[in-house]
Amino acid sequence: MSTDAARAGQPTIARIWRGRTTRDKADAYARYVYEEGIRPLEEKALGVQLLREDRETESEFVTISYWESVEAMSRFAGKDPRRIHHLERDAEFLIELPREVQVLQILAGSGKR
Repeated sequence: MSTDAARAGQPTIARIWRGRTTRDKADAYARYVYEEGIRPLEEKALGVQLLREDRETESEFVTISYWESVEAMSRFAGKDPRRIHHLERDAEFLIELPREVQVLQILAGSGKR
């Protein structure tokens, strides 16, 4: 995506976090991660999505936040935007603590508003 898109307030970067919890903790974690993780992102990112896939014994959560640039994302996430900032209770809920996030450049996208 061009720098014109960044200037126009369009996302050029997606930051993707993944975490897994047991099925019996999934509903509680969904509420917790929304309040403590998603709501702060809603105030800073251009957009954010919280996704959930329930499997037989575990549930995977994926958070995707959208940013104008790596610099804008770094203002929220810190100097190293791939560094994980675990929520206070993540260790209580998650099967294992993720070690990093993905930071991807958005090359194309579409959708209806």
